[in-house]
Amino acid sequence: MFGKPELSLVIPIHNEAGNLQALYDRLSAVLKPLNLSYEIIMVDDGSTDSSFEILSTLNQKDSRVKALSFSRNFGHMIALSAGLDSALGGAVITIDADLQHPPELIPELLNRWRGGAKVINTLRQETRGAGVFKNTSAGLFYWLINKIARINLPVSGADYRLLDRKVVDVLKSFKERSRFLRGLISWVGFKQEFIPYQAAERSAGKTKYSLARMLAFAIDGIISFSSFPLRLATYLGLVAASFSFLYILYAVYIRFFTQQAIAGWASVLVAVLFIGGIQLIFLGIIGEYISRVFEETKERPLYIVRKKIGF
Repeated sequence: MFGKPELSLVIPIHNEAGNLQALYDRLSAVLKPLNLSYEIIMVDDGSTDSSFEILSTLNQKDSRVKALSFSRNFGHMIALSAGLDSALGGAVITIDADLQHPPELIPELLNRWRGGAKVINTLRQETRGAGVFKNTSAGLFYWLINKIARINLPVSGADYRLLDRKVVDVLKSFKERSRFLRGLISWVGFKQEFIPYQAAERSAGKTKYSLARMLAFAIDGIISFSSFPLRLATYLGLVAASFSFLYILYAVYIRFFTQQAIAGWASVLVAVLFIGGIQLIFLGIIGEYISRVFEETKERPLYIVRKKIGF
């Protein structure tokens, strides 16, 4: 393939050996009839299975398959960013390797792009096998971030989308380490459209998003786009100070204008413990913001590539 491709596909990989051949087959079945030049960039995010060996085999059969292998696991957002850094296409589609994102939607994504849209997002209508807790917690997170941040994220958004070259170049200029790409893509603007799809169950392997990772993902998203948690500390501090002032007035009144003893040591202890707990929570929140500033000042590379295939 000579020159720049019309389309680049960016696929983050982490222990997806059981899905790669089926993914390649479905992508090929969709892309070959479109009569356009394309490249498939698979980013191996520190896999411990045979994922990279399978990618090497796919490259030997089809030179349009390219692979980056990280020196360790850097995370899903960083793997997507590395793929965007390497993609050359006029349009770039990001898609997961677990086959929950249907490749058959690619022609529609391209049609919307040719119609003038610069970002075409996909919206999950239903995920087979997803539990009530996951769906509820995801809905709560997106409701919260849309309320407190200056972005607008659809509740059922996914990392399956098409980005125009202009958008990709803007994203490549961002140097921040704690990346919440869904928020960044919403923040950059441009003409954005949405396509619904039905998400299938994972084809093989296990999900990489445990409860702890989902919580970290949510914290990254909120802290990256909102200072509201810090402002909340100020609001609660003002409320606590107001109640404390009222209690002082009450204590002074009882002491000097009545003969009653001031009872309620238990309530005082509860109040002290409550305020102390709130202080510790907000010290933690402040620490989260400071730790991100600290990480940014180090200016370490976002990722380290151990090996490349096909570039």
